[in-house]
Amino acid sequence: MIEKIAWVTDTSAYLNDGFVEKLNIHVLSINVIFEDGSFREKVELTLTEFYEKMRTAKALPTTSQPLFGDMVNLYKQLKAKGYSCAIAVHPTSLLSGTYAGSIAAAKQADFPLYAIDSKIISYPMRKMLETGHALAAQGVKAKDIAQVLEEMADRVELSGIPANLTQLYKSGRVPGIVALLGNFLKLKVIVSFQNGRVVLKDKVRTYKRAKEYVTELLRKELNHSTLTEVAIVHSHNDRDAEHWKAELQAEFPFIQFIILPLSASISVHTGEGTTGLSWVRGG
Repeated sequence: MIEKIAWVTDTSAYLNDGFVEKLNIHVLSINVIFEDGSFREKVELTLTEFYEKMRTAKALPTTSQPLFGDMVNLYKQLKAKGYSCAIAVHPTSLLSGTYAGSIAAAKQADFPLYAIDSKIISYPMRKMLETGHALAAQGVKAKDIAQVLEEMADRVELSGIPANLTQLYKSGRVPGIVALLGNFLKLKVIVSFQNGRVVLKDKVRTYKRAKEYVTELLRKELNHSTLTEVAIVHSHNDRDAEHWKAELQAEFPFIQFIILPLSASISVHTGEGTTGLSWVRGG
């Protein structure tokens, strides 16, 4: 019997509409909470609207995982449509409850689910969905695809230069003393995902040095890995992203560099102006 696999993720991956339509992905909305209410990302709140609201907000917004009822309803609908199972790719379970919520919702809907803890956010989630979809098209079974994606989650990388340390501090993403020192001394910090957690890599004086630090991480990666694609991720910072892309493309002409915006639910914590690099090491 041929499996009919549904593909599920959430807005932390921030997929463009063309990608979602092409791969027929079901996207759950993370909630962004301002003083005047909670808004479902990409449904009730666009990125443009998010930045406009954040600039005028008296208090920093927060986030919450997709509504449990929405997750249950999605899995019930997939079951009713005759899907055999779903493969869901979610952000690191150490920073978000979406992964656990998705598992619980599928169980309540009595629908088979292979949930993948991506151990990260953004671009690598996109690559996991792309890889999984390609394997399914080749006839690979869902349980085997899930195993490939779980192994892939151990090869993901994302290092960034947060624009707003106060937001990171309040969200608990970096140690408080680092955030306070950074703001006081006007330092730039570099953070990376390691085993699902955000860790401080270093502190430097200027944005230029921070970019060079992250670029050096890429150079070191290329000493023992072959990369064909690297994402430049950013929070409403197209100008710096484009400039960095030009620099990187000149140094690494054999790599395709793509620019991807970070979602509102991520930018809540990193601040407007954040930039970073992300890739997935080969297996």
